[in-house]
Order: sequence, then C-alpha cells, then structure tokens
Amino acid sequence: MKEIKRGLFFVFEGIDGAGKSTQAALLAAALLKSGREVETYRDPGGTSLGENVREMLLDKSAYPGMTPAAEALLYAAARAQLAADKIGPALAMGRIVVGDRFGDSTIAYQGFGRGLDVGLLTSVNDLATGGLTPDLTFLLDFPPELSKKRIVGEADRLEQEKTSFFGRVREGYLSLAKQRPGAYHVFDASLNKEEIHCRVVDAIEVFTGEVFQRNLRAE
Repeated sequence: MKEIKRGLFFVFEGIDGAGKSTQAALLAAALLKSGREVETYRDPGGTSLGENVREMLLDKSAYPGMTPAAEALLYAAARAQLAADKIGPALAMGRIVVGDRFGDSTIAYQGFGRGLDVGLLTSVNDLATGGLTPDLTFLLDFPPELSKKRIVGEADRLEQEKTSFFGRVREGYLSLAKQRPGAYHVFDASLNKEEIHCRVVDAIEVFTGEVFQRNLRAE
C-alpha cells in the first residue's frame, strides 16, 4: 500500500444533469466508511461568500444581462475563497476532498460554452486557486440533449441554456480529458449510478494503492 503523506483531491465534472452530486455523495460515503477523513464541497459554494455568489450566478431573474466575463470572474472569486478557506487547509491536514465541480468548469462553460479566451481563463483559475488542481477528475459524459430531461424542478439560469450551449461545454470537457489523460477518467453518465461509482472507486484504488468500500446508496 502506498503511503499517502498529504490529502487527496477528487473532482466530478460534467454538464448539468450528469449526476455529479450523486457520485460525490457515493464516493464520500465510501471513503468515510473506509475510515478516511473526508470533506465534500460544491463549486461555487462551500463558504458564505461562495454561497452568496452561487445565488447570484444561478438566479435567472436577478441578473439577466450578466456578461460572460462577469460570470467567469464571479466563479473565480467563489473558487478563490473555497480553495483558501476549505480545500487547501483540508489537504494540508491529510484529508480527502471530494469536489462537485472545480476550475475546469470555468474552462468548459465560460471558455468553450461562452467563447472566452481559454488561456486567459486558465490564468484566472491559477490566480484564484494558487495553482491547486485535482489529483483525479471524473468526467460524467453524456449527450447534451439528455441534460434537460434530468433536471428536477425549475431550471436555473445556466440550466435553461440551449442544447447547443451544452454541446460546446461537453466538447470542452472532452478536450480537457484528452489533454490530461493521466488525470482524467471519462465515464458514461447514462450508466447505472452504482456501476459508475464502482468504476470511480476502481480508479482511486489504482491511483492510491488502497482498497475502499463501495456499492453504497446516495443519501
């Protein structure tokens, strides 16, 4: 078994409706059952600043004229606080952090989706996070036309975007996965949630050399 000297950071990415929150909950439960200290955060969110920014970003009526640049910078501000206040300290204490989105969401959504410069967004991300990146990213991939069918309740500002937008976001994620094959695992989000969970745990076991619990139901 490999000795883990610092915490580990695992992130779930994908277009809206892919099942990121479900898989994050399953993984956190499995890791907790195996005896590890785990913290789970959503991006944006996780801090008082982040949660307030989240409301601003997802409210479809409060800021109808929000520009792509303003949107990207708000995400970066929330992420900066999350990295400084929560994720960084948790990793320093040797804990495992499970993230529901992180910096690559900005590249996919505001870069590929909105058309902002990817290089510039990468620099903004680096500034916001101090260069912090996930150890492993799990991309839950599925066709964008299925996204709206999975959304429960009234769609928020981003969820109400057109299928073509989510198509560009999906291509952005797949492009990132090709660029960093060692750090990305792409899973078919249409698979059964328990099957996806088992594949996620398999990938982590290979990465860490540890054996974790699996096949747990999401809360």
